[in-house]
Amino acid sequence: MAAEGTLKQQHILVIGGGIGGLTAAIALRRDGHAVDVIERDPSWTVYGVGIIQQGNVVRAMKQLDLLDDYLGAAFGYDHVEVFIPTGQRVARIPTPTLVEGYPANVGIGRPALHKVLGDRTIAAGATVRLGVTAEVLDDDGDGVTATFSDGTTGRYDMVVGADGLYSATRAQILPDAPGPEYTGQAVWRHNFARSEDVTGLCAYEGPIGLGLVPLSDEAMYIFVTTPEPDNPWRERKGLAKAMRETLARVPAPAIRTLAEQIIDDEAVVYKPLEWLFLTGDWHRGRIVLIGDAVHATTPHLGQGAGMAIEDSIVLAEEIAAADTPEAAFNAFRERRYDRCRYIVDSSLAICLGQLGKGPMIENATATRAMFTKVAEPI
Repeated sequence: MAAEGTLKQQHILVIGGGIGGLTAAIALRRDGHAVDVIERDPSWTVYGVGIIQQGNVVRAMKQLDLLDDYLGAAFGYDHVEVFIPTGQRVARIPTPTLVEGYPANVGIGRPALHKVLGDRTIAAGATVRLGVTAEVLDDDGDGVTATFSDGTTGRYDMVVGADGLYSATRAQILPDAPGPEYTGQAVWRHNFARSEDVTGLCAYEGPIGLGLVPLSDEAMYIFVTTPEPDNPWRERKGLAKAMRETLARVPAPAIRTLAEQIIDDEAVVYKPLEWLFLTGDWHRGRIVLIGDAVHATTPHLGQGAGMAIEDSIVLAEEIAAADTPEAAFNAFRERRYDRCRYIVDSSLAICLGQLGKGPMIENATATRAMFTKVAEPI
């Protein structure tokens, strides 16, 4: 990394109180910057299923001094099992441990992860304002004046747009940038009591791709990807029945048995899968985008949140090393571009293969390659 720069004790606005925004706030506060976080959701809630995070996230949490709190809310594991649609196991892939003495991967509930990050953000001294959006960002070259939806204003040295796939920040600073693209596939998620044999990620091949992920000693969740060419959005009423019927088509007996437990529409999380990768600029002036705002991936490699967390660490490092925001943001994009593009493209290739729009990608091969890639330094 470059020598230490002159951007000290900056006043930075982080737009978005999700995984990327909160880890950015934590990383920036560690370097002594004043940080304000705004989040449009007044309740600051997340949906209650789980998330997979691999060794690169465990390593990142160590860098942020969050590892013990993080693992206390998670289920650690060190392998991925791959099954064909009938339920026969065809591969058991050991996964590399990047932090000695700690798990290679974790499954964690999104609410649990959100609490760990939110608690640390507040404890670190960042200001968090809920139910607020940035209506106008006026960058005059010397700083950014933000006009907020509650009528207040603030003056900032830099702004970080961590407001996700439908980023309003992106729309403001890069109005000609492409928007999200629908894949033709959707993902379904549901929590269950953990089966004793689910001690790591269990990934099933086939046109209906699915996986079981442990979240704790007591809980696990299932994710299921299905073709949805004509109706990407569904009413909540009837989701449980639709998910049961989908899983009834999976040959594996264990999966069909689990499906019988899906009876509550409110417990099903259904989401059409979209992707985005900006090949052009990731910033304009003193305003930069991170996470899903610039490189949203489908979940097939389980690295969406991991890429956002890594972004936060790299952005803070480059701000610390630079003399101007422009230099920091260019260096940030340079370090992140190839790695994030690999994840987006490789995940999308699995998705398109499942849809018959490209060659079928073998999960075991793609997973091994991904672990090798993300084990590299960020």
